[in-house]
Amino acid sequence: MSDPTDEQAPESTDARAPAPEVGPDALTVCVVDDDAANLQSLETIFKREAMRVLGAPGAKRALELCRKHRVHVVVTDLMMPGTSGLDLLRALKQVSPETQVVLMTAYGTVETAVAAMKDGAFDFVEKPLKRSQIVKSVRLAGAHHKLLAENRALKKQIDVLTHREIVGTSIALRRVLETIAQAAPSMATVLVLGESGTGKELLARYLHERSNRAHGPFVAVNCAAIPESILEAELFGHERGAFTGAVQKREGRFAKATSGTLFLDEIGELTPAVQVKLLRVLQEGEYEPVGGDTVRADVRIVAATNRDLRKEVEAGRFREDLYYRLNVIAVTSPPLRTRREDVPLLVDHFLGTYCAKNGKPRLSASKAAIDRLMAYDFPGNVRELENIIERAVVLCRSAQLGTEDLPEHVAQGDSSAPPAQLTFPVGTPIEQMELVAIRETLRQVKGDKALAAQLLGISIRTIYRRIGEDPA
Repeated sequence: MSDPTDEQAPESTDARAPAPEVGPDALTVCVVDDDAANLQSLETIFKREAMRVLGAPGAKRALELCRKHRVHVVVTDLMMPGTSGLDLLRALKQVSPETQVVLMTAYGTVETAVAAMKDGAFDFVEKPLKRSQIVKSVRLAGAHHKLLAENRALKKQIDVLTHREIVGTSIALRRVLETIAQAAPSMATVLVLGESGTGKELLARYLHERSNRAHGPFVAVNCAAIPESILEAELFGHERGAFTGAVQKREGRFAKATSGTLFLDEIGELTPAVQVKLLRVLQEGEYEPVGGDTVRADVRIVAATNRDLRKEVEAGRFREDLYYRLNVIAVTSPPLRTRREDVPLLVDHFLGTYCAKNGKPRLSASKAAIDRLMAYDFPGNVRELENIIERAVVLCRSAQLGTEDLPEHVAQGDSSAPPAQLTFPVGTPIEQMELVAIRETLRQVKGDKALAAQLLGISIRTIYRRIGEDPA
């Protein structure tokens, strides 16, 4: 059988010259052809390109090689007796989905090759093959494999950094987790109550991951962080031209959460108009984008708040019918002061997280430091503990975190830091005093707007508005 290429030797290289050495990062190519002469010729071409080459006379052997080795690219003939190149492609997607496939095809099978690309083939090259063409195609396929691997590694790294575990073995926490696990398989709406910083979103994610919708997206929305003027459009989407500035159609968070879970944090901050639309979703399972037609809602809603919604209902700020729709199953995220036995576990967890994040050797905490932390009341709950440990990791100069690395009010055993004193000259405008009070409170609570709002007795939305931030 004749050589399948019309360029039998590399340019400016003697055909009998030895192939260059293969480096550890070399591209690994598996050549599949039932014709021994074609197989040998292609192996020679790729070896002279400093690639690591594996040869296979058929699809069965190719699959065995791909199971044993990390193959970047498979170059296979399309038409082979027994198992075809197309069958091999489909099998490879199950065995080694990362491996890229380049098909070799005769003129009469181009349509089949194009169809194969829809099944996941990277490229096809027509016979008779040109050496430069097949080498170029394989190198591009190898670069695509590398890009996919880098993206996957990056996504895994991001998942590790962003995925936050629920740490603790206390009875208070276990009871909440048991309730959530029992409710997860249902479609019941869950209301997560609790103080700021107790991990309400973590509980919502815990529920999602154990539900029948775990394969779908988890979309979290901080209702307090979105300006009132765009909150409805942000949640439900809008059509082009629905209002000034709506230059194109945009899907809302409900659409993005299709087949998954929509987590509505700070639900008590919803405006009356949005409360009505949310009630319709819970009652009828549908909503209308701004300026659009009715859309079916395929989402499960989990809501959370640190407010007492009963009091909000009594005050006329929250719809009673919506409250009962949301409050089908209610769980309360326990404050850290009621689960002090979890403090050592949380400290160790945060030490591991922030030592890795800051590139520092793994620290441990002294018994004295743990005792001080367990005696502290943590008005900011787990979030405050996390901030304390992150600060300690950055400032610690020894191999063990001690009491000297803790904030002064914690190290001294004071349950709460002494409040900063604010004084104003007579005649200072109230608006200016409010702004100073908000900023100082935010500084004291390390930027935790939810906790600051709770301490000041105002809404988070008011904080955003007064400090002039755009939370969207």
